[in-house]
Amino acid sequence: MKNEKNISAINGYLFLLIILIILGVTCYTILKTDNFIWLVFIPVALFLMFGLILVNPNSSKVLLLFGKYVGTVKKNGLFWVNPFYSKKTISLRASNFDSERLKVNDKLGNPIMISTILVWRVTDTYKAAFEVDEYQNFVKVQTDAAVRKLASMYPYDNFADEGLDEDITLRSSVNEVSEALEKELQERLSMAGIEVLEARIGYLAYAQEIANAMLKRQQATAIVAARHKIVEGAVSMVEMALEKLSEKDIIALDEERKAAMVSNLMVVLCSDKDASPIVNTGTLNH
Repeated sequence: MKNEKNISAINGYLFLLIILIILGVTCYTILKTDNFIWLVFIPVALFLMFGLILVNPNSSKVLLLFGKYVGTVKKNGLFWVNPFYSKKTISLRASNFDSERLKVNDKLGNPIMISTILVWRVTDTYKAAFEVDEYQNFVKVQTDAAVRKLASMYPYDNFADEGLDEDITLRSSVNEVSEALEKELQERLSMAGIEVLEARIGYLAYAQEIANAMLKRQQATAIVAARHKIVEGAVSMVEMALEKLSEKDIIALDEERKAAMVSNLMVVLCSDKDASPIVNTGTLNH
C-alpha cells in the first residue's frame, strides 16, 4: 500500500446508542437483582467507546491495525471503527508558512536576504503520515532548500555595466519567479502528499553589508538614466531653436555664434540649478 485508501466507517450515533443501552440495562439489572455478574458488561461498553471517532470538517483520521495501514476516514461526523485501531488525525485545511529570512547568494554571488510565503495542504494522508517524518517540519526544511536554490538561479537585479542581460530577476520578475518557486516546491513536497497552492517571495533585500553600496549604485544608475533623458531633450530643444531662428530669419548667426548659443542653451537646460540671467550691454564678443 503506497497510496491513500478511503474507507467508510459505521455510523457512530448508532453505536453510541447501543453503548448507552448496555450501560443503562446493566445498571438497572444490578440495582434490581443485586446480581453483580452484570458488571462484566461495563468494561465491554467502555471498550466499545474506544471505537468512536469524531471527524471534523476538512480533517481526517488515519487508521492502523497493529502497524498495518487500514485506511483513512475523511467523511465528517461521528463514526465507530474497530477499537483496536490506532487513530492519527491529519488536517486537510490549507496552511500558511512564512519562512525565516535567509541569507543566501544570488546568481552573481551578491549576499541577499530572502523569505517566502507558502500556502499548502495535505492531499494524500498516507504519504503525509508514513512517507516522511513529521510532514510539517518537512515542509519547513524543503521550503528553505527551495528558496536557496531559487536565489542562486537568478540575479537580484539587472545591471547593464556588468554585461548582464537577464530577462528574469528576483526583484522585477515577480510572476516568473513565483511560478518557478511553486514548481520547485511541488516537486519536493509531492512525496509527502502535499499540494502547493501558492508560493510567493515575502521579503527581498540586499544583505546589510552591501546594502548601502548597492543603494548608491542604484541611485547612480538612476541619475545617469535621468541625465541621458535630459541631454536628449536639451539637444532636441536647441535644434528646434536654431531651426526657428533660421526659418523666421530673426537673426543671422555664423558658426562661432551658433556654437556660443548652443553652449549657453545646453548649460541652462542641463544644469541642476536655475540659471542666473546676465544682461550683456556690449557686443556679443565683449
